[in-house]
Amino acid sequence: MASAVVVPEALRQRYRRSRQGRDWVESLPDLVDAAFRSFGVRPDDSTVGTWHGHGALVVPVLTGTGAPAVLKLPFPHPEAASEAPALQLWAGHGAVRLLDRDPAGSALLLERLDPDKTLLDVPVEEAVRVWGGIVRVLGISESEDPEWAGIPSVAERAEQLSDELPAEWEFLGQPFERWLLEEALAVCQTRGVVGRRSSRDVLVHADLHFGNILARPGDGYAAIDPQAVCGEAEYAVAPMLWNRLQDLDPEAPERALVQRLEDLCRAGGLDPAAAVEWSILREVANAVDYLRDGMPGDAQRSVWVASALAGRTHPGLPPVSGLPAA
Repeated sequence: MASAVVVPEALRQRYRRSRQGRDWVESLPDLVDAAFRSFGVRPDDSTVGTWHGHGALVVPVLTGTGAPAVLKLPFPHPEAASEAPALQLWAGHGAVRLLDRDPAGSALLLERLDPDKTLLDVPVEEAVRVWGGIVRVLGISESEDPEWAGIPSVAERAEQLSDELPAEWEFLGQPFERWLLEEALAVCQTRGVVGRRSSRDVLVHADLHFGNILARPGDGYAAIDPQAVCGEAEYAVAPMLWNRLQDLDPEAPERALVQRLEDLCRAGGLDPAAAVEWSILREVANAVDYLRDGMPGDAQRSVWVASALAGRTHPGLPPVSGLPAA
């Protein structure tokens, strides 16, 4: 059967800058065909085209019984490697259900959620409540299940960043204030070392933002695209802070951001102090990544969020309304 898949232009453009990305995009039609045969699915002709997220092609399909599902082909990057193990561990509780996967991890068969209804579509107050309930369900403790071997450690990542961030900051020409770098490094020391033996470590969805929580038809909401890690549950808060900044009170956006964090922690049963620390570290690391990738506007957004959480004003930033949407 000749592949009918058409790679969306936005996805093609996103991965055109590297040889690995271009090769992956060109391989997608063959990967789709192989997955159709392996999973015994067929295209769903009632839908139009293919879908995609930031790092995956998603094809609506029908299973052998005619049930709706989606075929997901993620770009092979390190963050994607933990997706299948985490979804297997969650078993559909709070997250999209994994129906099948190929041994190489290049294709996942998932239940079909509603791509047109996410937490981006509901008031922030309601979104916070739903998010908190999902965080509580997803935060399972480590077990003897072999799938845990595929879940990386947040504490180990923090220790890596303690070495990487100063060197990257210098290499990039000291692009933000030293005090903000020191705030992030302090988190590496406290959460990366003490946190290594924390009894509070659980399975964490590391990219749990408004757009990654979709409606499950007839049954509330479920998370997608986990980029899962093992660590303190407060690590999950940051993505909900760098999204929907336009919904913050324009008269006092910094205070509104801190209030959102506190509301998220209340909804999810989390420690606000730990959430602040992890979010500062994650946003400083994001700023460095954005600058390395030639995305200065996104880096400014990350610097603004980290600075607001640190309770300080960083010079040289535009107003919140001038920051790019995440």
